[in-house]
Amino acid sequence: MGVGGTASSAGPGDFHDAACTAVATVDAEGVIVHWSRGAQELLGYAPREVLLRPAGDLLADGDPVDLPARLAAIEDCWDGVVTVRHRAGGALRLAVRVSPLSAAAGGRHWLLRGCEVADWRRRQMLASLARVLLEESALGVAVLDRGLRCRWANAALTGMDDGRAFRRLDDGPGFRPDGPGDDDASEFCPEAARQASVVTQQARQALLSGRCRLTLEPAPRRNTAFGGTERGRCRLRSFLPLRDDAGRTLGVCYAALDFTGRDPAHERLAMLNAASEHIGTSLDLDGTVRELAEVLVPQIADFVAVDLLDAVQPKRSAAGGTRGEGTLRRAAHESIQGDQPEAVVAVGEPPRYADRSPQTRCLTTGKPQCEIICDQTPWLADDPVRHRMASRIGVHTHLVAPLRARGITMGVVTAMRWKNPEAFDEDDLLLVEELVARAAVCVDNARRYAREHEAALTLQTSLLPPKLPEHSAVDVAYRYLPADAEAGVGGDWFDVIPLSGARVALVVGDVIGHGLHAAASMGRLRAAVQTLADLDLPPDELLARLDDLVVRLSDEAEAAEEGPEVVGATCVYAVYDPIARKIVVARAGHPSPAIAHLDEPVEFPDIPAGPPLGLGGLPFESAEVPVDEGSVIALYTDGLIEASDRDVDVGLERLCFTLAHPDRPLEEICDIMVRTLLPDRPRDDVAFLIARAHVISGDRVAAWEVPEDASAVHTVRENVLGTLAQWGLEELAFSTELIVSELVTNAIRHAGGPIGLRLIHERCLICEVSDASNISPHLRRALHTDEGGRGLFLVAQVAQRWGTRYTDAGKTIWAEQQLPGAPDG
Repeated sequence: MGVGGTASSAGPGDFHDAACTAVATVDAEGVIVHWSRGAQELLGYAPREVLLRPAGDLLADGDPVDLPARLAAIEDCWDGVVTVRHRAGGALRLAVRVSPLSAAAGGRHWLLRGCEVADWRRRQMLASLARVLLEESALGVAVLDRGLRCRWANAALTGMDDGRAFRRLDDGPGFRPDGPGDDDASEFCPEAARQASVVTQQARQALLSGRCRLTLEPAPRRNTAFGGTERGRCRLRSFLPLRDDAGRTLGVCYAALDFTGRDPAHERLAMLNAASEHIGTSLDLDGTVRELAEVLVPQIADFVAVDLLDAVQPKRSAAGGTRGEGTLRRAAHESIQGDQPEAVVAVGEPPRYADRSPQTRCLTTGKPQCEIICDQTPWLADDPVRHRMASRIGVHTHLVAPLRARGITMGVVTAMRWKNPEAFDEDDLLLVEELVARAAVCVDNARRYAREHEAALTLQTSLLPPKLPEHSAVDVAYRYLPADAEAGVGGDWFDVIPLSGARVALVVGDVIGHGLHAAASMGRLRAAVQTLADLDLPPDELLARLDDLVVRLSDEAEAAEEGPEVVGATCVYAVYDPIARKIVVARAGHPSPAIAHLDEPVEFPDIPAGPPLGLGGLPFESAEVPVDEGSVIALYTDGLIEASDRDVDVGLERLCFTLAHPDRPLEEICDIMVRTLLPDRPRDDVAFLIARAHVISGDRVAAWEVPEDASAVHTVRENVLGTLAQWGLEELAFSTELIVSELVTNAIRHAGGPIGLRLIHERCLICEVSDASNISPHLRRALHTDEGGRGLFLVAQVAQRWGTRYTDAGKTIWAEQQLPGAPDG
């Protein structure tokens, strides 16, 4: 049928299926019955020009061809090169495949597929190159999707440690690479886990940045055929983003190649480069020392132990101490699979090295120690336990390096070999020294951060109330959960403040920011709230005064060259009155409280949302909400409802669920809130306060209206004495009669009506006298010649506490007396 034609039994996928640009179909007589668009574009003939015409008319060969006979002779398929005429003139050489189709009603048909010979050969070369690279070369290749799951990997990659790493990554229903199956799960070791972590991190960065990433690091050592280990192997990793024709990222192509480095300096540089990415990924002290141990095993040593001085670890640090002195404690250890020479020491316990041990010498001199281990090693005679274990598993070399940074020795790093037959040499010593020196800086950074974090937490905890006061109006419970080590300490606080008239103030606030400055600012704001609460200000006015204070603190911070950050905060302040059975709430940029009723759904009252503290010049508003006895009031910071997934609506739904049964014990409700709303390590401080409301029944409250007549004082005294007799408080009759007489007389003489008197019997006896004046009385010492002025002085001497609060109608002067038999305080 043409030049170079050959019979072929190759499968359909072996020819140029993807490369063919022209497709035609001919019947048993060689007549064209189908002509594709690709054929039109390649040869220039429109379908109407060639359909129902013999295909042989398109051949450029001079001799006539019996095309039907040639087609009938094809049993499977035919590959070859033919020369055809182009419509524009001239000849065109095509690579063609002819394949028989199933017999149709009109007889058998044949499918012709073709493309230009030059294009076909180029595609053949590229396909051969891809096959060689992916199937026959040592280059490991894998394809990861956008979820970083392995969708395909070649045999070269599955033979590497990265192959086990990819089986770790493929946790979805996608394609699993060829290689060991579930029966080989034991091959997945800590080294494979580290490789998985490195591959995941680099692949994610390539996926997010859209740029190629290259890394060079030492490859895990492999045993040779002669019992030794292959040294100097490095691994070059490439991460290439894959995109479609529209430029959308489809995934990442990962390629890895191992090679042997001949230059020890380059090998050390690659190891240091890999270590710098793996060590110090966080400011967690324990995690940093574990990362150091993981880098050294098995690349350099068969076993590594990191021992830190007590002074380095914040939880055990003590004041004073000389550099290099103190007790060592095991912070981390890592070993290849098998026996551990230091299994006698658990993490957190002292290793108790002998006086002549290399660890002791290293701490004393600050210099590394490297020595051969044998039965004649002097210091092993002082440590029989380590001697027996080292002899049993065959430890032959011992290397100890000081963990030292910024002039401070923080501990020692011990490395051993027994499975690796080669002893530590000078190159190993230099490499370990450099690795440990770099790690020591990370350890010191983690140590400094841990100390600052602990100091901030201690400061914040000391500024929070150590024990909330007991109050007849509410039972309270709370939780304060500091943020994890990544986020640091914040400025959340809460408080329960007793007020006059058996009322109580509930406060929760959150200072913006983290660390010592936030904790210190929190302490100042908490003290300010307590001071303003003593003035008995309404919630909206208290927040306005607090806002002025935050503005002044921010101005001071801006004026200071090296002062703290600008202060900002949110706060919710609520006053509960157990007699009026209502709560008055105002909030400044803070979530609204939740109220769980006994017989109604959880309510989030519509409290006007004031601005956060520190903006200045904006008003605050308060709202009254009725509260039934037994209801639970919950105040919380935004960290509680944003902790799980940063979705506030979801957080509020979960909060409703936790408060659905307000009759449960308060501590149990707190535990449910923590379990339901918070992850194991919240990223922000979380503080919440819940209070169960109680009411004071009417039989424990007595109130009278007092006429503006001096003669009414006698009647008032009689009424008070009768009420005290009903309550069984006759012991307080004299002092109460004195207080009532003085306060009512002052109101009649100096204030004006309407005048009211109220007695409240709760944890103490409260006497309140209200009038229409807003002038506050002052305690003063009367002269001998004065006829009056001694009333408030006498009240202050008799009462346990007294004070004044202002209302919309005037003021109320109150005095509290301790009940007979009640404990002091």
